[in-house]
Amino acid sequence: MRNRLDAILEKDAYGDDNGRYEIHSLYFDDYKDTCMRENDAGISERAKYRIRYYGDRSDSIRLERKEKRDGRGRKRICLLSGADYRKIVDGAADELFWQTKDPLLQQFCMQCMTRKFMPKAIIAYERTAYVEDISHIRVTLDQNISVSDDLSHFLDGDYMRYPIQEKQMHVLEVKFDYILPGYIKHLITNRNLSQSSFSKYGLGRRTLQDRGRL
Repeated sequence: MRNRLDAILEKDAYGDDNGRYEIHSLYFDDYKDTCMRENDAGISERAKYRIRYYGDRSDSIRLERKEKRDGRGRKRICLLSGADYRKIVDGAADELFWQTKDPLLQQFCMQCMTRKFMPKAIIAYERTAYVEDISHIRVTLDQNISVSDDLSHFLDGDYMRYPIQEKQMHVLEVKFDYILPGYIKHLITNRNLSQSSFSKYGLGRRTLQDRGRL
């Protein structure tokens, strides 16, 4: 699959020479673990919040709200300062709500205040990304996916990690706006591939449960 993608698509400019980079995501959930339960139940309309940075660039962090509706995805993003991040993880979202003018950050702070959203798990993995800029298509291969509950070390990356899938397994994801061109569809067609829903957060939380970490 890598050989096929290398021959047709450009690698993401933000990756290394092989188009690869590491992603660190801190996922939040409410006191009822609603996001995890909705993942497990396959609810068609749901949303998750996470704080993310790439590689070792923990000085460049962002808040993301990832939404799903009837199989379609949408992501909203805002940048966070180090002070913003510290207020969130220290439980001072009520202060941050009045200090920020960003609507996404205000919405998240409101969730923290009313639904007791708090950090639950770190999901980290390596991603190789391919892009087709004209049609706004993005194909990604994720591997070495892991979970951690060592939340205090999220920004320094020095946390204990538990693998959540076999080392030789990868997750292939294709993102496009309206139409997937035939040559891209042909490129990724392989009888050895199986299409399914896949939640890194949901599988990560179950892995922590199985290890008695929750």
